[in-house]
Amino acid sequence: MATVSDVATTIASYHHGDFPVAELRAMKKDQRISVCIPARDEGATVGAIVEIVRRELVDGAGLVDDLLVVDDRSDDATAVVAFAAGARVVSVPQIDGPTVSAVGKGEAMRRGLAAIDGDIVVFLDGDVENFGMHFVTGLLGPVLACPETMLVKACYRRPLGESSTGGGRVTELVARPLVSLLFPELSGVIQPLAGEVAVRREALEQIELADGYGVELGMLIDISRCYGVGSIAQVDLDVRAHRNRPLRELAPQARDVLDVALRRAGVRVS
Repeated sequence: MATVSDVATTIASYHHGDFPVAELRAMKKDQRISVCIPARDEGATVGAIVEIVRRELVDGAGLVDDLLVVDDRSDDATAVVAFAAGARVVSVPQIDGPTVSAVGKGEAMRRGLAAIDGDIVVFLDGDVENFGMHFVTGLLGPVLACPETMLVKACYRRPLGESSTGGGRVTELVARPLVSLLFPELSGVIQPLAGEVAVRREALEQIELADGYGVELGMLIDISRCYGVGSIAQVDLDVRAHRNRPLRELAPQARDVLDVALRRAGVRVS
């Protein structure tokens, strides 16, 4: 387990503007790129996200080869909206009982990974209200430019209500303090819970995606352990606006993050 005396490693950091689409297309060569969007009850926003990726990066630039939405047991029209906008859609089967909350986003991402064949996978969240194609191109930049880069995390400013900052409460109150204490070599990662990532399939095949909302933190820790902190990069996407949830809905997310961090630090969790 890392100790607080360890020196944090500088994380390679970029801005999405560093990577023009034409340059990315040239760097892509014969690699296949898949975009996967796990979504639960995101019918209000997922259609616009799919439309932009399909129009600009699949049909337009020819940068993205496959666009998949994983409908994670939505109660709304997420699947219908995503399909109408141009995505392939797979659905997580409905199940009953307490295991529903236990599997969650991690299960949706595993099912998505099984349904795509990209050498590079871009995972996106389906609730972003200010989505632009730079969410994809920015993430792809470091992984296409540097063969040693295995995982690229998004970072951004997160509004809360009328304030231009203050979002990402689980990140700031739970995830970042945990990383600083237990995995200080990763403390330079600004958004350890960011759902927007680009990752090489070979790296995903070396780890097991965690259940629930801890999946992003688990991926970060596991890939850094497999390939070294130098395999991690982050890209500034400027601002990420989304539906902010009330505190009572954030408790399960915080618990999942705690569980993943403690288990990977070697702390026994019942």
